[in-house]
Amino acid sequence: MLQALIESQDFLKFTLDNPHHIDESGTFSLGEHTQVEVWDTGVIVFEPKQGEGKDIVLSCAVHGNETAPIELCNDLIKDLLQQKIITKHRVLFLFGNPPAIINGTRFIEENLNRLFNGAHSVGEGLSNPERIRAKKLEFYVDKFFSASSATEQRIHYDLHTAIRGSKHEKFAIYPYRPGRQYSAQQIMYLEACGIDTVLFHHEPTTTFSYFSSKHYEADAFTIELGKVLPFGQNDMTRFIALREMLNRLITNQDLELDEFDADKVNLYQVCRAINKSCDDFEFTFANDVENFTAFPKGYILAKEGGMDIKVEHEVEAIVFPNAKVPVGQRTVLCLKPASTENIA
Repeated sequence: MLQALIESQDFLKFTLDNPHHIDESGTFSLGEHTQVEVWDTGVIVFEPKQGEGKDIVLSCAVHGNETAPIELCNDLIKDLLQQKIITKHRVLFLFGNPPAIINGTRFIEENLNRLFNGAHSVGEGLSNPERIRAKKLEFYVDKFFSASSATEQRIHYDLHTAIRGSKHEKFAIYPYRPGRQYSAQQIMYLEACGIDTVLFHHEPTTTFSYFSSKHYEADAFTIELGKVLPFGQNDMTRFIALREMLNRLITNQDLELDEFDADKVNLYQVCRAINKSCDDFEFTFANDVENFTAFPKGYILAKEGGMDIKVEHEVEAIVFPNAKVPVGQRTVLCLKPASTENIA
């Protein structure tokens, strides 16, 4: 089966030709420098025979209709398979939800990015495709990070695009890190990638990046790269800086990062998440309002169950508003300006 991948050097095609599983895992070599392992559909590992100490996970397609990160990751994999670039670090690529890619939808039955950290095994629908896949993806990340005893740094960038437009086109969510400082170097690496906005989360979540951050102390981020578009409609020139910096990271080139400077980035602290309690939940603002739109204290953001939900701080910006989620799930994150005191 791997012969088809070796001949095409197109891992996305290989994945979509086998969206549910592959008959068996397999291994092959690139020259004398890299071993390639395919563990499952959408799961491929590049292991240098003389590694430099970083373990890097690049995931995409946790939501199947977010095509720009899929194209970006597939191009990187092609360059590695064609030996245009040679990795100096262990790298795991994950295409999260292949059936949803084929379907052109965010998911098949359930939002995959709400099913990590064991959430896949809690509640109803324990055998749906996303729950099965979430458990497998956790296993593969564990297998990857646990296989190396000499790791200097673990990194996980979970790449997405957002449902709606944004006042900051590219931004990252830094998972909750109790007892650990935020990495100034990582923030400046993101800035060099063209991702100049970072949100610090305020609580544990069931997202993929939080899974890697919590269990493996990885420098992990959920990274939003613009707005959802179909295949073929992404302007890949908008990701030149990101592609260059990922190349540098993988091939162990000098990253040439600036010193941390809060004036070069937009830093937000999540101050609360608003969850849906009633079926009649509705926002007061238009459906096309952009992420990071700010509202003043006292403004009525939403209504449900005959109650008003108001802005509590002097100013709060919003991200990821979605009133159509099931009862009990998050409808929006509210943000305030972040302090830099926990960044080192």
